[in-house]
Amino acid sequence: MRDSNTADVAGHAVHAVEAHDDVATALRALAPGEQIDTPAGPITLIGAVPNGHKVAMRSVAAGAGVRKYGWPIGRATRAIAPGEHVHVHNVETMLGDLLDYRYQPSTVATAAAAVSSRTFRGYRRADGRVGTRNEIWILCTVGCVANTARRIAEQANARFVGRVEGVFAFPHPFGCSQLGGDLDQTRRLLASLASHPNAGGVLVVGLGCENNQLEAMLSEIDVADPARLMSFAAQMVEDELADGLAAVEALVRLAETDQRSDCPLSDLVLGLKCGGSDGFSGITANPLVGRMADALADAGGTPVLTEIPEIFGAEQVLMDRAADASVFAGIGTLVDDFKRYFLDHGQQVHENPSPGNIAGGITTLEEKSLGAVQKAGRAPVVDVLRYGERVRTHGLTLLEAPGNDAVSSTALAAAGATVILFTTGRGTPMGFPAPTIKIASNSTLAARKPGWIDFDAGAVLSEGDAVADRLLDLVVATASGQSTCSERNGEREIAIWKRGVTL
Repeated sequence: MRDSNTADVAGHAVHAVEAHDDVATALRALAPGEQIDTPAGPITLIGAVPNGHKVAMRSVAAGAGVRKYGWPIGRATRAIAPGEHVHVHNVETMLGDLLDYRYQPSTVATAAAAVSSRTFRGYRRADGRVGTRNEIWILCTVGCVANTARRIAEQANARFVGRVEGVFAFPHPFGCSQLGGDLDQTRRLLASLASHPNAGGVLVVGLGCENNQLEAMLSEIDVADPARLMSFAAQMVEDELADGLAAVEALVRLAETDQRSDCPLSDLVLGLKCGGSDGFSGITANPLVGRMADALADAGGTPVLTEIPEIFGAEQVLMDRAADASVFAGIGTLVDDFKRYFLDHGQQVHENPSPGNIAGGITTLEEKSLGAVQKAGRAPVVDVLRYGERVRTHGLTLLEAPGNDAVSSTALAAAGATVILFTTGRGTPMGFPAPTIKIASNSTLAARKPGWIDFDAGAVLSEGDAVADRLLDLVVATASGQSTCSERNGEREIAIWKRGVTL
């Protein structure tokens, strides 16, 4: 987390990420004519500035870059005076399409706490990986048997209550009428989910005639104990519910013998995600999660960052931290491929932020991206994964996936994330296969939606490091079995990224 540059502490008027930034974030609604202190000196408000939006601390010439996070977040479309509201009416994106990148490695000291001795209570699997839950997962090869998987899970939970930590179906609509690479990535994503250490047993339900053939999918699943993977094609059995329940019972008998044990933080894989961001996300919740990423990386664990379109404009920040030239090239290729994906569909690469982001105070994609990459802390990037691939080394990893909350969070789980940290300024009830800790960027959201939000990061501005210590405690408790809001609400789902044609 960066040092605080909060000014007018008694009234908590504004916060600047860097003292030399051109703008600061309003920590409350600011009124016209109000006089406030900023790191750049006192200013008088020219107009109203909503809570979470930006106010100019110094003059910015028309056409000049507007700095926040120490980087330009856009170009001023007209001259901006100190005290003005800075937003879409006077700032535009500077993003182009494909860029030339240079490898300029830098070493930045992290601000993580010394946590190498901390442990959590996890389930160590036969291959050495560690799960944070001991559940039975039911996956389907194709959407035609999605409801079959759901019905098996419902009946199994009633029949085997208390013997494992739950039986969960993850239905989806795909697996048929798909071709080539589109079908391959659906199969790879599902196979990676089936290989997850949080599943003490997996049942795969197929249909029989689908493009995503059961045997092909099973060949890509990597489970530590083959006895904990069962499957059948519904067209080939007389009673799919009876066969499904029998398979789940056999899996439960194996999984119920598993016990939690003390495991080092190096065994934890932590997904990093933001959704429904606001003007506070980049100064409270995301830097706080960055502290968790640094702490985990320092302890030998694996934080995983995704949402590639939401690093456009901030990719050089990550590239400068590439562990070597190969990782640098991998980041550049991943970003350019995703930009081509936009361009091939006739879309501009800066087709972001969303209406909710704009209402919350985010003006350009550069601003959103520079705030989003705060989740990655300051650790070196050691690996780059394609969609559906699984983590293969310890340290900060970049994963290919779009910004969509459900798709990217599913990809994090498939990559092996055993806990997901999900920051939000707007709130969402959604939950995913791995336990997901929802972190509010502002205290108002945390107070208004206690059934959704697990942690209030709004306190960062007044409490500093103590908040990071509390979040780390929550991460450890969650990894050790404490349920999250979305788990208690029964919010568990997946979404698959479909890029190809449908027959």
